[in-house]
Amino acid sequence: MQFDTVFRNVQVVDGSGSEPYNADVAITGDRIAAIGDLAGCEATQIIDGHGKALAPGFIDVHTHDDTNVIRYPDCLPKISQGVTSVIVGNCGISASPATLAGDPPDPMNLLGKQQDFKYPTFTSYAEAVTAAEPAVNVAALVGHTTLRNNEMDDLYRAASSDEIAAMRARLHDAMEQGALGLSSGLAYASAKDAPTEEVMALAEELAEFDGIYTTHMRTEFEQILEAMEEAFATGKHGKVPVVISHLKCAGAGNWGRTVEVLNLMEKTAKHQDVACDCYPYSASSSTLDLKQVTDEIDIFITWSDTHPQQAGKMLKQIAEGMNLSLMDAAKQLQPAGAVYHCMDEADVERVLKYRLTMVGSDGLPNDPHPHPRLWGSFPRVLGYYSRERQLFSLGQAIHKMTGMSAKRYCLKDRGEIREGAYADIVMFDPNTIIDVASFENPIAAAKGIDVVMVNGCISYQNGQVSTNRHGRFLYRHQD
Repeated sequence: MQFDTVFRNVQVVDGSGSEPYNADVAITGDRIAAIGDLAGCEATQIIDGHGKALAPGFIDVHTHDDTNVIRYPDCLPKISQGVTSVIVGNCGISASPATLAGDPPDPMNLLGKQQDFKYPTFTSYAEAVTAAEPAVNVAALVGHTTLRNNEMDDLYRAASSDEIAAMRARLHDAMEQGALGLSSGLAYASAKDAPTEEVMALAEELAEFDGIYTTHMRTEFEQILEAMEEAFATGKHGKVPVVISHLKCAGAGNWGRTVEVLNLMEKTAKHQDVACDCYPYSASSSTLDLKQVTDEIDIFITWSDTHPQQAGKMLKQIAEGMNLSLMDAAKQLQPAGAVYHCMDEADVERVLKYRLTMVGSDGLPNDPHPHPRLWGSFPRVLGYYSRERQLFSLGQAIHKMTGMSAKRYCLKDRGEIREGAYADIVMFDPNTIIDVASFENPIAAAKGIDVVMVNGCISYQNGQVSTNRHGRFLYRHQD
């Protein structure tokens, strides 16, 4: 038997949640061709995996790489940590279908400048990704805020019935063209005036296409249970699955409440299809939100358009230097970006361990001083939380990053090591894999990743992205 590539003597962690087993894994074309004892076979290349683990490529279910996969197709922050597929369009903001008359409103500005939003249809975006040949596969949600911005002259109000009808038509077209579903970012000022009924009306477009609703909820602070109930009601109304984005209990007064939050999730899961994602850190990151300005936590400023020299400092330090209150200093810095040290580590662990939690980085690739989650999330789960903290087994950790995610987002034949599945694969050292990116030095490739294969081709090895890139655009339910 002749194969293209054979990984020999590897510890296979297949993405199903099962524990690892030892085998050889053979690749032909873009698929896994055989698994077992392949000692007698021939291959164009043989990779010795003794002492190494072989897992499905990691699926980053929560990214803001919408324009970056086109502008910077090497996708080094992702491929270097073993990510082979990214889901873009989260938190209500997506690069398509978008038509901008001026500068992108907050938080669409996290995705790029006005000139980066040049995809009026979902198809035009998918074609641009395909033409860019990124190093990773890309699948996309449609953002509620993006739809609002297309149709409304003022984002700080509810949409009219005509505007909702226009948004529904754009969403319907995008779903027909292969979008995964709808995302919302109701915590942001540009969407918080949208009543539940507005989002429910859009959600009605999803079931016909077996779509999904994901949400950066209205709040992750004191009223979090009510915000979850709203998200679940929206999914129920639309008859579609719900994913709560980056589930957390934010704010010092909220610490410890993940017990209540997960109880509500578990109770709801008995009669409704719900899940969540989270990133493995106790600090969040976004634009500088005046509602989150408080002296109870450290707030680190990552960028500021009006005072760029203040980037890289704590807000308290900036306020003292300006001789202003925290709030007034924050207003002076706008628009700006921030990292909020707003969570309790025990809450992070509780959510990460929860049976319905997937891993998503929520990295912000355009931030000049990004949160370390952009470069480190997946190795951190494996090295710190699985190996060191023993929060879950290696098999469970990989499942949260691969098989569970592929099934949830209908990425057919991805997220598993089995015969016939796509050969999106990562080989790593389970004894040394660890994130290197830190809050002080956030741009750093992880340790312990040996080989990353995308669609049957080696795409990252020895710390280098290969010259040829092999990512594809993944349409919903694509064969």
